[in-house]
Amino acid sequence: MKHNKNSFLSITLLTVVTVFFACGLMLGGGISSVQAAPSLELGSPSAFLGPDTIQNIVKQTGSAVVKIETEVQVQSPENPFLNDPFFRQFFGDQFKRQQGVAKELGSGFVVSKDGYIVTNNHVVANATKIDVFLTNRKDPYAAKLVGSDEQLDLAVLKIDAGDDLPFLEFGDSNKLEVGSWVIAIGNPYGLDHTVTVGVISAKGRPLTINNSQFTDLLQTDASINPGNSGGPLINLQGKVIGINTAINAQAQGIGFAIPSSTVTQVLEPLMHQGKVSRPWLGIYMQPITKELANYFGLQEPEGVLVSAVIDGSPAQKAGLKRGDIILEYNKKKINDPDKLKQEIANAKIGQEAVVLIYRDGKTLFVPIKIEER
Repeated sequence: MKHNKNSFLSITLLTVVTVFFACGLMLGGGISSVQAAPSLELGSPSAFLGPDTIQNIVKQTGSAVVKIETEVQVQSPENPFLNDPFFRQFFGDQFKRQQGVAKELGSGFVVSKDGYIVTNNHVVANATKIDVFLTNRKDPYAAKLVGSDEQLDLAVLKIDAGDDLPFLEFGDSNKLEVGSWVIAIGNPYGLDHTVTVGVISAKGRPLTINNSQFTDLLQTDASINPGNSGGPLINLQGKVIGINTAINAQAQGIGFAIPSSTVTQVLEPLMHQGKVSRPWLGIYMQPITKELANYFGLQEPEGVLVSAVIDGSPAQKAGLKRGDIILEYNKKKINDPDKLKQEIANAKIGQEAVVLIYRDGKTLFVPIKIEER
């Protein structure tokens, strides 16, 4: 029994020492013979946070983040009661409205040494004046809007700084995992270069913002507030993996960012053509249910139903009609509207596609020339 008791004490002591060493490793101190984990260098594949990781990334990336100040023409009522719908009901619009200028704030970041800047479209939409503030200069630079896309809520500005500017590189948001650490830098409420830290909470979030429908947003718990819009969401390698674009006003710790994989696909067209060219077919469609399949005489639900054809669209020019059922697109089976939307989105403008349709109990092939929307 004595031997067993000593063995038990020895094992217990060994366990305590092991746990103590482990705690020392995690906390980075308390044991002189155990060194703290080294701080993470930019570009390192390590996923661990060292004591200087965040501050080092902020030091190396913060100078490329900018504050954007815009002026927008607005109409304000001369009489404040004009904002009351009951007042307008009795007095109409007999009171004049005054022209005014509203100042708005947002964020952005430099993506090239010659002064191209990426931000959200809603930050600069309808602006009559755009000023960009850099960290190393008190006075702003006048910025020119060179490209924008309302659907993706992206815009590209250009400033002439005279010298090479620090800029940020894009990372691959497709490689992100839920739980990955991220850093948001921006100007919430005009507070220059506010830094917040969090993780990726979810990927592929659908959201409607200002009539734009997104299907692939990043969700993060890094604090994002009004004024952060257009600022970068940065990974631990110091690269941009998202553009902060929206918050959930009813919740805390829920912000959304446009993935870098979306931005990099359209950045060059926005910089050089000023817009994003999109292919389109020009139809409204709906999935085929069992009831619709029976009504049209199909043996089973398949394809998508053309519920309307837009005048002047490629579909109308090709002869598609309301009531047609699209079964295939370039020999690929189509079983839901999203599948066809994706095929059209990936098509090249000017190319000819062939769709297999079902009409009046017969199938036929229809060639369609894809055009720019």
